[in-house]
Amino acid sequence: MNSRIKIGGMLVFLVLVAAGVISERLPLFTIVTYLSVSIITFIAYARDKSAARDGRWRTKESTLQLLALCGGWPGAIIAQQSLRHKSQKLSFRIGLWCMIALNSAGFIWLISPQGQAFTPIF
Repeated sequence: MNSRIKIGGMLVFLVLVAAGVISERLPLFTIVTYLSVSIITFIAYARDKSAARDGRWRTKESTLQLLALCGGWPGAIIAQQSLRHKSQKLSFRIGLWCMIALNSAGFIWLISPQGQAFTPIF
């Protein structure tokens, strides 16, 4: 997939989340969580890339995928594009897109009437 499409889609998602927060349809912690976990995820990718270059202990791929699932996928996409890390291994890329799909499905459910009835925070 074209890197511009990936970055563009990620930015559209974050703008929509920010708009939801500004319009008070989403709590502030939603955007704070996505941004915080994305920064942590980017740092994890950067540390793993450095470790790979230096022959040091590496971060487990499952850890990187879990961070993406928890909302760090925007940071993962930026890291893949800017650091050129974990961008060639097909099985990892497929796993990342599965994590993005699962996170997005969870997010959509949380903002749905059923999700809002389930969670008192909305």
